[in-house]
Amino acid sequence: MHPAKVNRQKVRQLTDLPNIGKAGAADLRLLDIQHPTDLIGLDPYQMYQQLCQLTGQTHDPCVIDVFIAVTRFMAGEPPQPWWFYTQERKQQLTGRPAAV
Repeated sequence: MHPAKVNRQKVRQLTDLPNIGKAGAADLRLLDIQHPTDLIGLDPYQMYQQLCQLTGQTHDPCVIDVFIAVTRFMAGEPPQPWWFYTQERKQQLTGRPAAV
């Protein structure tokens, strides 16, 4: 869902989350995340690594941005578009090992 349209009180399913559509929800389900509250306390970088391992492919790094957006939202931060986190992800990954 587009971040500007997210109503925190109405988040009941994965596609109610900011930046999550059908494909994003499918990725989250692969990680055994069935409900938005399952995201609380998760590390978006570990989620990305696990997704790459489960699917046997390296996903676009912007998936990390989406994971940051939804985990931060579920931690109480305001909804943001996924690209809001791109620079942070790039800085964070400097020196980190590549996925898969």
